[in-house]
Amino acid sequence: MNDTITLSKRQQEILYFCIFSQKPVSSSDILEGISSDSSLVTIKRDVSELSEYKYIIKEGAGAGTKYTISILGRINTIIDIQKFSEIETDKRFTDNYYNFDLFNEYPNSVFSSSEREEINTIHSEYIKNTQNTSETLHKKELERFVIELSWKSSRIEGNTYTLLDTELLIREGIKSEKNTDDEATMILNHKKAFDYILENRENFKEGLSLSKITEVHKILVKDLNISSEARAGRVGITGSNYLPLDNSYQIIEAVENLCKKIETLELPYDKALLALVGLSYIQTFEDGNKRIARFITNAILLAYGYAPLSYRSVDEEHYREAMLVFYETQSILAVKDIFIGQHLFSTKNYSL
Repeated sequence: MNDTITLSKRQQEILYFCIFSQKPVSSSDILEGISSDSSLVTIKRDVSELSEYKYIIKEGAGAGTKYTISILGRINTIIDIQKFSEIETDKRFTDNYYNFDLFNEYPNSVFSSSEREEINTIHSEYIKNTQNTSETLHKKELERFVIELSWKSSRIEGNTYTLLDTELLIREGIKSEKNTDDEATMILNHKKAFDYILENRENFKEGLSLSKITEVHKILVKDLNISSEARAGRVGITGSNYLPLDNSYQIIEAVENLCKKIETLELPYDKALLALVGLSYIQTFEDGNKRIARFITNAILLAYGYAPLSYRSVDEEHYREAMLVFYETQSILAVKDIFIGQHLFSTKNYSL
């Protein structure tokens, strides 16, 4: 199994420079472009190592040698998401088109050995702690989880329902007078969608497909005037210069490629994380793409007996910024941190 490599601060700066250069660069270009006070010999040693790690791709030879960043390098580049999001959208100078190489070159695992050990440890504790949960307590915990997931996932989409009003809506069917009918529908659809993936979790262990994704999407967007057909036109993303595919045939092919890649991954949490970023990145439907990504992620986790994510403790703006960074650079580190943090939260706070 692949493991992530610890890079020096200077090597991370080189990867960052390569992402934003948007063209092949020489060692001299890198020396001039990064802030590190280093010699050309040092930079050449760094790029040689990065090339060996397959984080950058070497082109040419001798004085004409140039380097471009690989998918593996993009995925593992550290990016300060707050500073990144503060840059005006049109001044980021990142690749703004769909990256066709992403799923073909995506690694077998993006989790380090220490991250895998941490997840495996808390998963074992979670299994141990939930084995003797009574049916009454399980039902109560499940209801609490669904309320908190429906509330926070909807909040990420701009829904203004409070947690208390969400609880009242789900438990007693009482709508908030402060909110719109569409907001209530969105929350209730979340509950129905989770009920569906929980009941059908074994189906998601058998592999992922566009039809399975579409079925969950239909539940999530029911009565919200949103189509569950693959998009046939362009969709813009607020605050981002990323331009997803706008051809339905290419979109369907991209989803199929994503599903095939997820199937090849060994670890359930690698599968779940790729579903989270991959479906958000493709933007399969005209709306509800981040929602469907979160639910398919949970469907995979449930299928393999892992705690699903409620996202209760995540900051909505931080979540959106982390996704924005992935859209424009394919750096997965910020989203991975959210994923691990929310998985830790779920295993410690729910007895499902």
